[in-house]
Amino acid sequence: MMGRSGLWFSAIVLSVISLALSSTISAAHRDDNAYRELALISIPGAPLNSFDISWVDRSSQTYYLADRSNSGIDIVSARNDSFVARIGGFVGFHGSNETAGPNGVLVIQSRDELWAGDGDSTVKVIDLRSRQIVKSISTGGTNRADEIAFDQRDEVVLIANDAEAAPFVTFISARDRSVLGRISFPDATNGLEQPVWDPETHLFYMSVPQLGADPLHGGIAVMDPRSLSLRALFPVASCQPAGLALGPHQHLLVGCSQDAIAAGAQAQTIVMNAHDGSIVAATTKVGGSDEVWFNPGDDRYYLAARGMTSNGLATGTPTPVLGVIDAEDNEWITNIPTGPNAHSVAADPINNHVFVPLKGQGVAVFTHADD
Repeated sequence: MMGRSGLWFSAIVLSVISLALSSTISAAHRDDNAYRELALISIPGAPLNSFDISWVDRSSQTYYLADRSNSGIDIVSARNDSFVARIGGFVGFHGSNETAGPNGVLVIQSRDELWAGDGDSTVKVIDLRSRQIVKSISTGGTNRADEIAFDQRDEVVLIANDAEAAPFVTFISARDRSVLGRISFPDATNGLEQPVWDPETHLFYMSVPQLGADPLHGGIAVMDPRSLSLRALFPVASCQPAGLALGPHQHLLVGCSQDAIAAGAQAQTIVMNAHDGSIVAATTKVGGSDEVWFNPGDDRYYLAARGMTSNGLATGTPTPVLGVIDAEDNEWITNIPTGPNAHSVAADPINNHVFVPLKGQGVAVFTHADD
């Protein structure tokens, strides 16, 4: 006969087996490749017709959107998907993207600051405790200061003036807010796009859509924030790279833009090795992207593919989507219909909510179907 301690041990074993079986069955029925729209966040003020880049701050679970229609940065709680407040003081949109703002945005957690490019060639520094602009830094151009990235090691901000006759980037110290230097890109004939900093290589990478006269010849610029120099220019063909995100394994997701499709290229997305620029993977399932985002919460890339078409070519019907790619095997997962000019995306890694502004509607929130 089994003793009382034996019965207790058997009960524990059966409980563990039952729990494991239950988890296995649950996992087998979970469809991680399906998504649903969880919410549509209403944005007060003028209709959300002009907007740009967005950002999620993980530590506070806060979503920030460059809202040109209302000349400010919209603050949204990523925890409960609700509008919180707006930080004003930007130039807004007055008929031309080249002089519109705000544009690129990011949060520097160590300083409790938000930095954003504006349409008057300045970078606005915002104290997130007071939600006030505390500094306006000129980049020395005449048009907008656009997309932005941050070097956490040396506390250097890089921001691109993409709409100048000769586009350039500016390096700014986050410590004293002084301009450290610039790199000019005279051969960049279609502006400069999304940059990212790599904590392993300690280098900045930035999408350069077009180099010279050939619309299908672009590249990824590699820049050193210490020497303020251009280290390399990895060539990218038939892509016009716009979005750029750093994922696992030192992989860069390159979002090929709608301009490449208009120039006759097939819609595509590329995964590149950050060390040497070699192409790791590519898919034609999604393309025509602007901002792209890596979400470590579910290990996926999200692409604001506003220029995607039904056949992936300029002759196809416009079908703007939110593209999803697995960051581990670089396989395309799905495309979720969005709307005209839906070119901005950011995700909260805590709850895996994905935020996509929709023109004239508000900010759509997507999540895994079973969440």
